[in-house]
Amino acid sequence: MKDIKINKSPRVTRLVKSMLAILEAVGIPLENVHDRTRMRIAEAVLAVAGIKKSFAEAVSSDDKRFLTTRQIIDYENKYLEGNYSPGSYDDIRRHHLILLTTAGYVVSSSQIGTQSTNNPTRGYACSPIFAELLRTYGTRQWAQTLADFRQKNEELREQLARKRELERIPVTLPSGVEVRLSAGEHNELQRDIVQEFLPRFGFGAEVLYLGDTTDKYLIREDAKLRALKFFSLEHEELPDIVAYSREKNLLFMIEAVHSFGQMGEIRVKKLKDKLLDCTAMLVFVSAFENKKTFRKFSDDIAWESEVWLADSPDHMIHFNGYKFLEIHK
Repeated sequence: MKDIKINKSPRVTRLVKSMLAILEAVGIPLENVHDRTRMRIAEAVLAVAGIKKSFAEAVSSDDKRFLTTRQIIDYENKYLEGNYSPGSYDDIRRHHLILLTTAGYVVSSSQIGTQSTNNPTRGYACSPIFAELLRTYGTRQWAQTLADFRQKNEELREQLARKRELERIPVTLPSGVEVRLSAGEHNELQRDIVQEFLPRFGFGAEVLYLGDTTDKYLIREDAKLRALKFFSLEHEELPDIVAYSREKNLLFMIEAVHSFGQMGEIRVKKLKDKLLDCTAMLVFVSAFENKKTFRKFSDDIAWESEVWLADSPDHMIHFNGYKFLEIHK
């Protein structure tokens, strides 16, 4: 795996690089993952395992230590020299722990107790066998423990790999090109946005950015985004989908809202501030699966933004002013 540049203290740099080496050794596919995301994955696992100085500190679900996504961010900021927004907690589940939970190396309290998998208070812990492996890293027992771990988990990884590939969601872009998203309700909504919303309301828009839980930069048209004076894709305010209509010079910033991320007043203001020099007109869209989900977030939708519901694809809800009244005169 390529080396990663980390602008942190020697202690944190050592822990992150060591964790990345461990994840590579146990078959977590990080080759095509962006450096910042790789670092955040390593930090999330360090937090879940309770590691501050040494891998000998690693704990597991057997120790009854489960961290919520917000607690993971708090841990990263306090012990791993992070400077991460508390509002980015949903990225922990969707981007930073998804590979580990899929492989079974990190487990959710919902898998052990009776919590719903959609419960935002659920926590994460290392599996006992993975924590045992972490504790031997850098010791004489490491090589043998790793060999035993690989043997026990090889069949599981192969099964998971086949299952993930079968479950991947095909998405046909407006250009006709097909990409495949990893399975999940969030990505199903992203598929609907690309295949149903954009053809209806996008004025021939081209997808310039599309993220996935396993590849945050599945589609990234950097040159076209730079030409529009768009901000860096590494920024935390990046929406799920960015699409551009050359016909109308409209830049659509679309959030697929499943459990977080709606275009609220603060979010829209931050995006507008970042896009002061953008040469296109900005369109902010919050997409929901249905009215029931939309109602949970309706109080926080920004004015001068749009709402689209996947189960009513021919209609939109405009949180806008008088200009739409002109249509009905």
